[in-house]
Amino acid sequence: MISEQARKLAAQCRHYAMCKIDFLGTGLCPSGARKCYVSYYPQGRMDIYNALANNLLPLTEGLVDIANSCTLCGICDKQCHFVTGMRPMTVMKALKQYVEAALEKNAAMRIGEDEVLKGLRKIVGEEWATNDPASLVAYANDPFPLKEMQMPGYVVLPRSKDDVVAIVNLANKNGLPYAIRGNGSSVFGIVFTDGIVLDMYRMKSITIDRDNWVATVEPGVTSFELQKEAQKHGLRVNTAEPAATVCGNIVCTGIFSTWSNAYGVAADNLINAEFVDKTGHVFELDERQAPNLFSFRNEMMLLPPPGICTKADVKMYPTTEDEEGLMVPMGSFDEAVALARDLSARRIGISLAVLGGHYLSTFMAPTAALADKVKENLAKSLDINSMVFMVGDRYARDAVKKMAGVTIDNRLFRMLMLGLPRLAEEEWTELLQNFEGDKYAYEIFCMKEMYPLLEAALAPSPETLASSVEEDLRDFYTQLYSRPEMTDLAWLTMFRIISSRMARHKHVVAFILYVPLDRIETIKEIIRLFKEVGDKYIIENEYGFLTPMDFGKRAILEYDYYIDQTSRADAEKIGKAMAEIDPQLERLSADIKGIKTMKHILSQGCARKEHFFYR
Repeated sequence: MISEQARKLAAQCRHYAMCKIDFLGTGLCPSGARKCYVSYYPQGRMDIYNALANNLLPLTEGLVDIANSCTLCGICDKQCHFVTGMRPMTVMKALKQYVEAALEKNAAMRIGEDEVLKGLRKIVGEEWATNDPASLVAYANDPFPLKEMQMPGYVVLPRSKDDVVAIVNLANKNGLPYAIRGNGSSVFGIVFTDGIVLDMYRMKSITIDRDNWVATVEPGVTSFELQKEAQKHGLRVNTAEPAATVCGNIVCTGIFSTWSNAYGVAADNLINAEFVDKTGHVFELDERQAPNLFSFRNEMMLLPPPGICTKADVKMYPTTEDEEGLMVPMGSFDEAVALARDLSARRIGISLAVLGGHYLSTFMAPTAALADKVKENLAKSLDINSMVFMVGDRYARDAVKKMAGVTIDNRLFRMLMLGLPRLAEEEWTELLQNFEGDKYAYEIFCMKEMYPLLEAALAPSPETLASSVEEDLRDFYTQLYSRPEMTDLAWLTMFRIISSRMARHKHVVAFILYVPLDRIETIKEIIRLFKEVGDKYIIENEYGFLTPMDFGKRAILEYDYYIDQTSRADAEKIGKAMAEIDPQLERLSADIKGIKTMKHILSQGCARKEHFFYR
């Protein structure tokens, strides 16, 4: 009854919850949008099928309803392929077939309602609390390799602050632990419980104060949803990955991104927030008697969250009509870091980063195979070993062009992206052989005089780019890339819909650090450490990006390890690697002010950065 092909695919779900936001304009999974539980979305069905394959679920009425509610509309295939290259429809069909076959042999089991479930349903309504294993399993695990599966006893979806207060009081009365899930997803193994899971999905209110540039959001609001609403008002927010909830990121690590060059991190973006503490008491950060969550405890531990965030007031920032993205190809990492630091010190650019080759090629390519070819060609044929990326107005772009000389503007980027399949080939490099001199190949490639030749060689068009995907998806990709925003560097950076592609071929374990930007050798030592340890344990690894902040004083560094989340061997490797890396990072953190890892910040995202950077 279990399809091995479907089982393997289901086990690879990355849990990024991208199938729960309409990031491609395809609409949402109909049953997920209606039922709200993760189990009714493709992500949840992947978990359910994997659990069935491992004999972890009985045939319940909830399981039957979940399977029957899938319309096989195919939206998930388009969304998931764009991000991960996977085709979940295989699993959706297999799940329906499994349930149909199972019902021919046995009737579905009804899960009894105990007193706790009755109490939860009295708070939120009959539909919004469950103890059916088919729904619970979608909240029981994630791709983090060092955390074992843990089934909750109940899942509840509150709709208001008062619901949250009542649920906390009920949990306390019954001696039950609870965990909070922002978008019903998890990738770090820190939101499991055998008690009650509060899925905040239904708390979706967004209020825009246009005059004050303030957005008030409830905990179910995702970064993509808030950014979309802010854009309607000509504004922007500093957000995390598109499917991540705004409140969840504020509380956990503090929002950081390539926009942090201008917008900062942690409490820089937070005006006020409302919490329900572990006793059911409601407080706001601007109250005199409130706990001081702006403070910072320099302890190497996973601190419990300060409470359940039920509302946050976040800053919005102005945009201008002449904003565009710009890239500066560089021959070395040192040169790229020096330029980025100089730009940040001069307050040039809003979004700013030094991108690695894997990050850049994955950003551009719709398939992993094409990304690998492009990455190789960027270094081999164009001498591009590093790339500085910036979003800014025309004055900022003019300044960068004067400072750097060679740039890739949005016109050239669009040409490269839509002609990517041909850029991955080597024939076009014959164009560069007609030019002599001691310049880097990218200096010739980026000359305006080359544009007509590149146009002819690359034949950039939505159809050309779509030719790199499976035939049955080509019409969809052609239509998708006919939309101008899909090749607009500023839009893509603002909405971050491509960031989840970083884990396209395997689950990514991202190491995030704050580092002093004026100590280039220290930064390179950290990068070497990650590479040497990754190589030692045969873990795929890549430098991600470096984003300046604080006028170039420091930067956010990401280095990525890629593992097969279903492999016990890979889990052991990453465990050994983390154990080896951690004490060396602790040593650097003790010796050099300004170096902090995300484990320092975890659950302290509301803190003022001055408290953990300057002390």
